[in-house]
Amino acid sequence: MLTQIARASLWNRRTTVALTLLALSIGVALLLGIDHLRHQAKDSLRQTLSGTDLIVGPRGGQTNLLLYSVFQMGQPGTSLSPDAFERLAHHPMVDWAVPIALGDAVQGFPVFATHWSYFERYRYGQDQPLVFAEGRPFAAHSDDQVVLGAAAARELGYGLGDSLVVAHGSAGVSFTHHDDHPMTVVGILEPTGTPADRRVHMTLLAMEGLHGGELPDAHDDHNHNHDHGHGHAEHETAGHDDHDHGSHAHHDHHQQHSEAPDQSMEPVPGNINAVLLGLKSRPMVFALQRELNTAREEPMTAILPGVALTELWQLLAVAENLLYLISFLVLLATLAGMMTMLLASMGERRRELAILRTVGASGLTLVLLIELEVALITLLSLVLGTLLLMAGLALAQPWLASEFGLFIAINPMSAQTAYLMLGILGLALVMGLVPALAAYRRALAAGLNPRQ
Repeated sequence: MLTQIARASLWNRRTTVALTLLALSIGVALLLGIDHLRHQAKDSLRQTLSGTDLIVGPRGGQTNLLLYSVFQMGQPGTSLSPDAFERLAHHPMVDWAVPIALGDAVQGFPVFATHWSYFERYRYGQDQPLVFAEGRPFAAHSDDQVVLGAAAARELGYGLGDSLVVAHGSAGVSFTHHDDHPMTVVGILEPTGTPADRRVHMTLLAMEGLHGGELPDAHDDHNHNHDHGHGHAEHETAGHDDHDHGSHAHHDHHQQHSEAPDQSMEPVPGNINAVLLGLKSRPMVFALQRELNTAREEPMTAILPGVALTELWQLLAVAENLLYLISFLVLLATLAGMMTMLLASMGERRRELAILRTVGASGLTLVLLIELEVALITLLSLVLGTLLLMAGLALAQPWLASEFGLFIAINPMSAQTAYLMLGILGLALVMGLVPALAAYRRALAAGLNPRQ
């Protein structure tokens, strides 16, 4: 009975209620959105890279190295030489090493030059490997093959066998188009929900060829095959004209101890921007990090991905908390607006309340009626605010992925969201006590003064 009266009363004041509902829905969407983005961003950062013990780059800031090597955000200031990579790959503590070179793009999608072993070594989430939806990895010595991430293939509209042109530059800014060196798509990866979805993968040879560098002779490279399954030897670089060819015996030694079929590894013809390292024993990670950070041969910075991600999130914590506070204040202001609306309506509802008193409604009944109206408005605003948030996330999802490398789920519902909604409802009911008690006092005054 009270529910029907509350609905009829709200409908009778539908214009004012609709405006209050709109403002409250926006406040709810802001608060739930900030909370959802906060948790999703943390999960997205954690899921981006796993199984990599160290990321090594030229001397510089840890956060910058993490951003450009993992999220392809920003630009590396300097680079590591091929000799530096050789020392890293052959370090006795290192099990495997995957080099990375950056700097080009395909219509705003970053080019990620690396070894073919990247497709076997790269892990994300709960140690999940990269899986091909179509095609295969690029050939180890190719200079005209690319593998597209799922988002890159979908948004660029490329399929297997299509040709594309790489441009020098990133973040959608292209300075030089390499029209004379088109690349062919040979593989497309399954979606991962990480920055790998937006990468255009190619060999280091292809990257160097695009920039006019001298490429090693592929036939010579095939004479120096390396064992992919044998620790750091899989990353040994062969075919450089300036390398010591007296190291053939060392190569043969590793081939004799192979644990997997021989695979040809492309050389590192030019400078690289970062190296992903996997160690033979994880307890060695701190010792190796200290050694690399103090190396004198070539200045380097070695970071632990998990620690660097934590530091990155701590940098964002101030802005996160500020946004959370602003959204809470917006919600509080809209709840105060709802309370003011209900208080202002008390004068207009004098006749309504008098009729209810006439039919026997007590002061407590009037309090319950006002609180029920508050509950109905709040519940409806929670539903509308959630729908508004989902629509906003659907529109912002591609932009967040391209600009920040964050992959945010559209559905914001979780246990945390449910608790937050209950908190909003509870706060609204508490603030609703102000107009409810005003109605109660008015009812008592009417009872003491029958002429009212």
